[in-house]
Amino acid sequence: MEDLTSSSDELKKKDLEHEKKNNNNKKGALGWVEWLRGWMYVIHEMLFQRILASHLQNPMPLPPVNDLTCIVTGSTSGIGREIARQLAESGAHVVMAVRNPKAALDLIQKWQNDWSGMGLPLNIEVMELDLLSLDSVVRFAEAYNARMGPLHVLINNAGIFSIGEPQKFSKDGFEEHLQVNHLAPALLSILLLPSLIRGSPSRVINVNSVMHYVGFVDTEDMNIVSSKRKFTSLVGYSSSKLAQVMFSSVLHKKLPVESGINVVCVSPGIVHTNVARDLSKFVQAAYGLIPYFIFSPQEGSRSTLFAATDPQVPEYCELLKADNWPVCAFLSQECRPTNPSEEAHNVETSYQLWEKTLEMVGLPSDVVERLLEGEQVACHYGAESAD
Repeated sequence: MEDLTSSSDELKKKDLEHEKKNNNNKKGALGWVEWLRGWMYVIHEMLFQRILASHLQNPMPLPPVNDLTCIVTGSTSGIGREIARQLAESGAHVVMAVRNPKAALDLIQKWQNDWSGMGLPLNIEVMELDLLSLDSVVRFAEAYNARMGPLHVLINNAGIFSIGEPQKFSKDGFEEHLQVNHLAPALLSILLLPSLIRGSPSRVINVNSVMHYVGFVDTEDMNIVSSKRKFTSLVGYSSSKLAQVMFSSVLHKKLPVESGINVVCVSPGIVHTNVARDLSKFVQAAYGLIPYFIFSPQEGSRSTLFAATDPQVPEYCELLKADNWPVCAFLSQECRPTNPSEEAHNVETSYQLWEKTLEMVGLPSDVVERLLEGEQVACHYGAESAD
C-alpha cells in the first residue's frame, strides 16, 4: 500500500483552489458547474472503480486486531455485515449495533458454525440501536459507556437511500435521510467519546458516499421543506452525506492530537447492497445487468477495513491537523487519500452545520471540550425523554 502522506502536497494544491472559490458570497444551491463536475465524478467512479482498485486484495488482509474493540452499525447486511465478519474473524471484539437483534444473533450463530480458525469462538455480540430514534442512540451510548471499557473503532456504516420514495420524517421530526445518515451517527460519535478516550488511540470511521459530490447543505433548511429546493430522495441522500463530511471535518479539528482520536470518512465505491432494497424494480434490474462495474459488499468493505486498521491512517490524520486542513481525512474506494467535494471545503458552512446539528440533537455547543475534560453532558434525548 502506498504511503498515505505522499498524496498530501497534491491535495493541498487542490485545496487552495477550493478555498478561493469558497470565499464567494453564500450560495442558495449547488452551482451548475459543480453539479456537473460532481456527476462526472460519480460516473467516473462507477465506470473505473474496479480498474482503480485492482491493486487491492479481496478479501482485504488485516493487520493484527486482537486487541481492538469495534462497534459496527448496520451490520446485518451489505458492507456492514462484511466488516463485522472480517473484523471478528481476524480476532477483534465486535459489537453489532443493529435495529434487529434477532437477525444479528442468527448471523453470529452461522458465523460461529462456519468458523474454523484456531478453534476459538468469535468474540462478537449484539446491542440494539435504531438510528431513526435519537432516544435509542442515547440509550445505546449510555449502556456502552457504562461498561467503562475501551472503544478503539466506531464504524458508522448504517445508512438509507430510499430512491423514488416520498419525503418521510422520523418520530423526532427530522427527514429520514438526514437523521439516519447524519444526525444519528453524529450524536453517537459525540456521546461515545468517553469510551473512545479510554480506547485511545482510537478512530471514528464514517462510511460516506461518492454521491456527496452532488450534495448541498442549507443550514437554514436542513429538512428540505422550504420552497428553495424541491425534495427528492437523491437530494435528501446526497445532502445528508455531504453534511456527514462537513460535521466530521469540524469534529476532526476539535479533537486535539493528544486525544488520540482520529476521524475519517471513506467511500466504499458503488456497491450492490441492501441500500438498493428501496430502488424501483427497473433500477434493481439495471444493477443486475452491470455486475462488472459494481462492487460486491466484500469489495465495498475494503476501504472501511483499511481506514479502521491500517497503522498509517492516524499519521495521515495528524498531518492534516498539523497543516490546518479544512477537511478531515477522506479515503477513496481504492484506499487512497482523495479530496471531498468543493462544498465540503466550505469552512463557514461546516461550522454553521456543526452548531445546527448539535442544536438538533440536543447537545451544548461545547460538548466535545467538556467530554474531553471528563465532564458529564446531558442530552435532550434519552431515557428520561422516552418516559
